[in-house]
Amino acid sequence: MKDPRCLVADDHPALTTAVASYLADNGFEIVGPVSDGRRAVALAEEAKPELALVDFRMPRLWGLELVAAIREVTPDTRICVYTADGDEQLAKDVLGAGAVALVLKEAPLADLVRALEAALAGGSYLDPAASRTKRSGNLTPRELDVLGLLAEGLQHEEIGRRLGISSETVRTHLRKASERLGASTRTQAVATSLRLGLIT
Repeated sequence: MKDPRCLVADDHPALTTAVASYLADNGFEIVGPVSDGRRAVALAEEAKPELALVDFRMPRLWGLELVAAIREVTPDTRICVYTADGDEQLAKDVLGAGAVALVLKEAPLADLVRALEAALAGGSYLDPAASRTKRSGNLTPRELDVLGLLAEGLQHEEIGRRLGISSETVRTHLRKASERLGASTRTQAVATSLRLGLIT
């Protein structure tokens, strides 16, 4: 059976090269890659690939408009949106515009393959991290304080001195906050908190 063709559209060259290479090694024929939205639409219309993996933010045409434009020129192409900053609302918007999958760029590349395979099979895929709802009520004020100071670049000992607690207590607050946010590292916990507007 012929490998499914996947249009790859992203304006980050290093990431695009890595993604295209990984997909090619996992049974996909790469169409492109292209680095802006208008070229993505033109190539999608010309090649009519089974799949399209598109960055949400690109030059010239991006986001929901890009999804709609590809859908218009090649309705049978299954679109997967690849984004650095997704949340539950974006996921709803993207799927509502006609895409069938959304994957965050922080996810392992294996998840990208799973998403494309699900799309190819007629299903859909939503990155688990993007489908989490905003859960600020689950974080204590002290946990939010710790995350906020981490975002300012302070180390555990400095945060402890600022808040009048031990550095070990700082680590405990951070571990609990990370668990509630579904984050595996402190950097991810801070990034998630910023994205959700829990800290500024």
